[in-house]
Amino acid sequence: MEQINRVELVGIVGNSSTNMAGGRRVTHFSLATNRAYRDAMGEPKIETTWHNVSAWDGKDIPEPSQMQKGARLRVIGRIRNTKIQNEGQPDRYYSDIQAIEVHPVKRDEPLVDEMN
Repeated sequence: MEQINRVELVGIVGNSSTNMAGGRRVTHFSLATNRAYRDAMGEPKIETTWHNVSAWDGKDIPEPSQMQKGARLRVIGRIRNTKIQNEGQPDRYYSDIQAIEVHPVKRDEPLVDEMN
């Protein structure tokens, strides 16, 4: 049975930085996604979730200049969980998205497909 670890996010870039690692360029950025809903009292609410994304140079990864603060992006990738152990301190866990594809979303395109 095939196992799948795939995620697709569409949102707006927060912070972004690019550096070299192992001879390859990698851009790390935060991506904000929103969920609109109504609370128990019927009031409209928006919940924002921030995702950490790592995009290594490759075929379906744009130039770092297209992954800067304020950019609207569609990210397809996989979730990676990392455990950080420091002696004498409790273990810390970190999750990020390892991008396989990153595509700019035009300003006039909706961030979310219309649902029927």
